[in-house]
Amino acid sequence: MKETRDRIINEVNKVVVGQNNVVDACLIALAVGGHVLLEGAPGTAKTLIAQAIARTLGLEFTRSQFTPDMLPSDVTGTTTLNPSASGNYDLAFRPGPIFTNIFLADEINRTPPKTQAALLEAMQEQQVSTDGVSHPLPSPFLVIATQNPIEYEGTYPLPEAQLDRFTLKIDVGYPDEEAEKTMLRLSHSGVKPTTLNDVQSVASVHDIQNIRSSVDNVVVSEEVISYITNIVRSTRSLPALQLGASPRAAINLLAASKAVAKLFERDYVTPDDVAFIAPPVLRHRLILSPEAELERVSTDSIISQALQNVAVPR
Repeated sequence: MKETRDRIINEVNKVVVGQNNVVDACLIALAVGGHVLLEGAPGTAKTLIAQAIARTLGLEFTRSQFTPDMLPSDVTGTTTLNPSASGNYDLAFRPGPIFTNIFLADEINRTPPKTQAALLEAMQEQQVSTDGVSHPLPSPFLVIATQNPIEYEGTYPLPEAQLDRFTLKIDVGYPDEEAEKTMLRLSHSGVKPTTLNDVQSVASVHDIQNIRSSVDNVVVSEEVISYITNIVRSTRSLPALQLGASPRAAINLLAASKAVAKLFERDYVTPDDVAFIAPPVLRHRLILSPEAELERVSTDSIISQALQNVAVPR
């Protein structure tokens, strides 16, 4: 998995420099059958990274710009009347843009909850149901959603049930000075990067299947299982939180920790793997109390407190 990751990063760096954490998140999500939420200011190349990752994996990529007037059928597809050879009309399902390998839900918080909810079944069951008929989605299937953390006017915050479907939430920040200089040295045609066409496919569906199998075979000791359980349960009793992490959060934390272990070329999970991946797994699943919000407490600081409160197994 590490070798595949290094090849992907080398290709992505032809377009975007200094955002390796996003590549790691997408690879971890693909390895465990999960999804990724990217939150960052405009202009931090969230869309460009998603396109580049899809190219490196040789996967089909679709992008939908979420807007206030978007309907659920604009995402999932709809049933239409098609003329038949007999001259009659038959009902046929016309797949929506979600029928792809990597689906980019751009600015997902700009569309109403009804359309946001259209993603729930797809993300959880990897299928879409229309008129009582279930249509399976391609495999592998990854949803990468983006949102702007600054501008909230005219937005619809994702409900907790939907946030819980994302395996990881990554805060996409600005690259450091050297990475930004390197990015400016890349070839551009006006404001558009010309290097996206230079990104080559360095992995395949077969490689992803092998990664998934290897991650599933990672060994997790009883001590690490207890460590994960204690971390998740401790969030439910912290006074700064109105809602702690769910059992689904524990399952996602375990799965992501196994993928991190493979990134470090190990066949077993350590407490360090759990602590490393805990913030992106948990930060979007915790609801701060009103008092904590007034004091501008961050969920990441709460996660750090939870990690400090739990004894690390030796």
